[in-house]
Amino acid sequence: MVNSKGSAVSDDLVLCVTDSDGVATVTFNRPDRRNGWSPELEAAYFSQLDLLDHDPDVRAVVLTGAGTTFCPGLDTSRLNSSAGKGLDLSGRPPQYRPRTLRKPLVAAVNGGCAGIGLVQALMCDVRFAARGAKFSTAFARRGLAAEYGLSWVLPRYVGVENALDLLLSARTFDADEAHRLGLVSRVVERDDVLAQAQAYAGELARNCAPTAMAAIRHQVYGDLEVGLDEALRRSFRVMEVTNGAGDFAEGVGSFLERRPPRFAPLADDFDPGALLGAPVPGGHLAADDVLG
Repeated sequence: MVNSKGSAVSDDLVLCVTDSDGVATVTFNRPDRRNGWSPELEAAYFSQLDLLDHDPDVRAVVLTGAGTTFCPGLDTSRLNSSAGKGLDLSGRPPQYRPRTLRKPLVAAVNGGCAGIGLVQALMCDVRFAARGAKFSTAFARRGLAAEYGLSWVLPRYVGVENALDLLLSARTFDADEAHRLGLVSRVVERDDVLAQAQAYAGELARNCAPTAMAAIRHQVYGDLEVGLDEALRRSFRVMEVTNGAGDFAEGVGSFLERRPPRFAPLADDFDPGALLGAPVPGGHLAADDVLG
């Protein structure tokens, strides 16, 4: 399955369309189940990210849900069948897979977003939310603890007290409160949320260097785990590479000549972790430490 410029890709559970700017829109496609999460959806989504990561025509990715919801958590049919029976995590990939993507990932939260659906929204770099969309951590009201590393991620967005409030109460909150808390950066009308997320991703795709964006994602997520001295060391290392690269000359030249930049695609073998000398984003969790 190859996802090239202007193409549409589908395995039914996850749809993918790439436009002429290099923006791939990935859609959770289980509207009959409100895009409820399942192992099959998980595998399809992460496999699609693998394809997009190595597609030179793709420069940014938008994630949304089919119908009126984003992802309200685990499929309710699986909730009933798995309740009280323990959890088998064997063979499942880590839920932080989106953080290891080398390209910007923008969420267009078009509706209900809870539980593991919220986890996946928070794995994106920037979140647009439809006005009126409902959010919840959900776990405590199902008798579950903070799953999939949410106890690590959430305080980094909203602070400890707000994170504890959302996790302990598992209450429902809307897009406007999510914006006030810092969980989403934009709240727009429901009919516009996907288009605005795509327009933002298009700006990144047209105007920003893919290699620089890959390095920046890795810097920001990796620097959450290190002190200032180490962050400075990492920044000096990446500066040595980028300041002498062709992208810098192209960025300056396009600015001075008042024209759109022509940055090279992301090289298939570009490894920001090797460049910066740090673990891949999400490295705070072991690959087999995917909480259930």
